[in-house]
Amino acid sequence: MKTYHRALTIAGSDSGGGAGIQADLKTFSALGCFGMSVITALTAQNTREVTGIFPVPSDFIGQQIDAVLSDIGTDAVKIGMLHSPDVILTVARHLKKWHICNLVLDPVMVAKSGDKLLQDDAVAALKQTLIPLADIITPNLPEASVLLGRAVTTRADMDQAARDLADLGCPHVLLKGGHLSDDSSLDLLYSATTGQLQELPGNRVPTPNSHGTGCTLSSAVCAGLAKGMDMPAAVEQAKTYITGALAAGADFSIGRGHGPVHHFHALWPGR
Repeated sequence: MKTYHRALTIAGSDSGGGAGIQADLKTFSALGCFGMSVITALTAQNTREVTGIFPVPSDFIGQQIDAVLSDIGTDAVKIGMLHSPDVILTVARHLKKWHICNLVLDPVMVAKSGDKLLQDDAVAALKQTLIPLADIITPNLPEASVLLGRAVTTRADMDQAARDLADLGCPHVLLKGGHLSDDSSLDLLYSATTGQLQELPGNRVPTPNSHGTGCTLSSAVCAGLAKGMDMPAAVEQAKTYITGALAAGADFSIGRGHGPVHHFHALWPGR
């Protein structure tokens, strides 16, 4: 019997379908993986705003992880925003229990407005218990600033920031430069094992539809690892995929705010 490449996402649900669990599962499917989910919170949101958040109790999050991994298993895991220290500790404990490898952590901590989404104790728990378990973390510049306790805002800041983030215990860092104030979209991939710092250049895609970009990119890295790619290949595939999804989704209109990227642009390119 054949089997699937399996990818598990541990994140919150976006009722609008553009980010979170929904974006992760779409990305897994688009890139040829069987997607599974552990929902950490329910949100009432659309393209304009979040109107409500209902956290899932940490013990039930643990039950979801055990249910999936005790039967189906997985080839890679992606983690999105975890809303409290208790949830972070629960997820870390259960991932250790199942000896998970190929773990992608998207440390979602800062909203588009610049507001912190996690309190200091949750950030500390993330740094102490979950980042050391990850194979790669994928922070943007505001998130890197929170993790390091200093401003990371320019291209000149990024090289040292990537190295310092790896010192938190994660062997790979994908530092995303989407917040740079120029037309480039330069990302950096740093490997603590080899000391190699790789530039991943790209042009900024002009589009009103960028909701879920970070979720989608980290899930694309996860899908690549689930299919057996090495880290540089998985990251390069992910960058190509998100660039294509942004470009293909630029001409679409869904909702009245920031719409989603086009996750299935290679399968159904448009109307």
